[in-house]
Amino acid sequence: MEIKNRLKNITRSILSKEWGTLYKIDYNFLFRDGSWKRLSRESYDRGEGTCILLYNTQKNTVILTQQFRMAIYDEAYPSESMSIEVCAGAIDANEKPEDSVRREVEEEVGYKIKEIQQVFESYISPGATTEKSFMYVAAYTASMKVSSGGGLEEEGEEIRVLELPFEKVIKMVENKEIKDARTIMLLQYVQIHKLLKF
Repeated sequence: MEIKNRLKNITRSILSKEWGTLYKIDYNFLFRDGSWKRLSRESYDRGEGTCILLYNTQKNTVILTQQFRMAIYDEAYPSESMSIEVCAGAIDANEKPEDSVRREVEEEVGYKIKEIQQVFESYISPGATTEKSFMYVAAYTASMKVSSGGGLEEEGEEIRVLELPFEKVIKMVENKEIKDARTIMLLQYVQIHKLLKF
């Protein structure tokens, strides 16, 4: 049975509309045993996003970012709130994912890249947020560096750019220094496909 035939009486109300939009969604759902149940969920909509892992085959390094994440700090993990992540950002209205990721790379880490490879599309937390992340990898060289990066001040960004040996970064995942899911996925992609030495 198609999923649309297992849903009825869907109602949606806005709980908050700040950085994104938080909805309360009530609906009737048909379970496999034939019973209908009324359910209620919250769904956070902040659009779609992109992320990318830049890697250098000559130096065997990757580019990552580090920035403060209030959601982690507020969840009683203040020591983990300076999160180490791949370069990432939201897709602007009428912007293609590949254009978005190139723009984010230049804004956040200061590289102008052309050749990119999409490797995944992923819902990071589909139980709570609508965000789909378009995930890329790209090779970089020193000649592609056009600025110091660091993000946009008008967007409240203060981003530290990290160029790190790939072997060290893998150990940082193993030691739980890197906990961002998108970052771990892309690092494992590079490792599995042997784009860098380990």
